[in-house]
Amino acid sequence: MPTNSNHISRATRRRTIVLLTLICFAGAACTAAVAAGTHRAAQGQAAAGGGYNWPIKPFDQPHPVRGAFGDPRTSFNGPPTQAGLNSKGIFAYHFGVDISAPDGTAVYPIRSGIVHMRSGETVVVTSDDGDAFEYWHVVPSVREGQRVTAFETVLGRVRYGHVHLTELVHGRQVNPLAPGHLTPYVDRTTPRVDSALYLGARNGRELLPEFLRGRVQLAVAASDDTSMPVPDRWNGLPVVPARLTWRIERAKDGKVAVPEREAFDVREHLPKQAFWQTFVRGTRQNMANFAGHKMWRQPGVYLFRLDGSFDTRQLKDDIYVLVATATDTRGNTGTGRFIFTIHNKPGFFSK
Repeated sequence: MPTNSNHISRATRRRTIVLLTLICFAGAACTAAVAAGTHRAAQGQAAAGGGYNWPIKPFDQPHPVRGAFGDPRTSFNGPPTQAGLNSKGIFAYHFGVDISAPDGTAVYPIRSGIVHMRSGETVVVTSDDGDAFEYWHVVPSVREGQRVTAFETVLGRVRYGHVHLTELVHGRQVNPLAPGHLTPYVDRTTPRVDSALYLGARNGRELLPEFLRGRVQLAVAASDDTSMPVPDRWNGLPVVPARLTWRIERAKDGKVAVPEREAFDVREHLPKQAFWQTFVRGTRQNMANFAGHKMWRQPGVYLFRLDGSFDTRQLKDDIYVLVATATDTRGNTGTGRFIFTIHNKPGFFSK
């Protein structure tokens, strides 16, 4: 028969077991909280070191980017015709990257800071060092002046199938896909230089490469694939390369006649020159706008101006090769080689 002292001993042991179990659960929860906090802190430290993760989950995995830094943004007043391509409109460089995500996806700040509401669909977060990130095309869930925490506070939710991210360093727009910025980011695609274009320097009329004389405009069509497949109607549409250089060689022996020159470079910042000094007419964005109508699924055309008034008379009459090289932010390159003939002597053919 159990005694009263034995009963008390068993009760004490049960209470001790329950207490220890509760302590274990509390310790596990505390450990998980510390781990989560440590992970967020590590992300914050990575951002402070110059790199930062993505503003949508999963933060530490790359996402499709459907619009690149420096892409042309074109809205023509005229119809989708050759005349419409020469019409007035709104033309600008894309000053950020468009990260593809389903509507309703939560968007988080990639650095902690103070919220400024630029518009009904744009949230700006300025960090303590004065630099800022802009999150466009979101339905906001924060208010003006609110302090937000990196990778914790939901800034809003995606609309229009993407969030546009702009990075501002000392007030200047910076390419988020430059090394040391948005990470992880992997790009193994090869940019392309598809064709060359020769235009009259005065009237812009297209010239045949078989017969160039006097001053001409030199241009090339170049593009790049997105680093990851983009879903839905944006799949397969091109972006601009990050850099474009060119030179001229003599066809018969490869001797350099015009040393390498740079026509376009958005590896870090946008071009300083006006839009139509970088591109030639015929350039339009993916799904370009004409007279208020979007041309769904139509790929963009990117015609880069190499030289707006190249004097062929600086070279001897001969056959030459225009060599243009496109490069992305990760150093992948693609080169196009295009033969043309300079003939400045009177008549059409040399005797």
